[in-house]
Amino acid sequence: MKSLVLLAILAALVVVTLCYGEQKEENFCFHIVSVLSLNWHHAQESHESMESYELNPFINRRNANIFISPQQRWRAKVQERIRERSKPVHELNREACDDYRLCERYAMVYGYNAAYNRYFRERRGAK
Repeated sequence: MKSLVLLAILAALVVVTLCYGEQKEENFCFHIVSVLSLNWHHAQESHESMESYELNPFINRRNANIFISPQQRWRAKVQERIRERSKPVHELNREACDDYRLCERYAMVYGYNAAYNRYFRERRGAK
């Protein structure tokens, strides 16, 4: 708000300076003042910063997918289960490594395959 007031004061000083120097054209000051007032009016009515008029524009998780029909939701759940069952081995290994902090840190340096082999594969010679 302070910057807006300072900008208005600066604009007023510019108008006074230009109008004082230009006494030949009588309408020059009027044009400058009218343009500045129109810009000020549009800036006051701008709703770009307001995302919504609602009190709370966010909805809770329960109502987030209410626009999707129950049949589509059921299909999505089935597809997710199928994807979980048919994941490639390297992705399952990566998820297992992500759950274990030491494995995850090791993977950042040496890669997920090396980290999984180090922390989850049976060691040679161990029974």
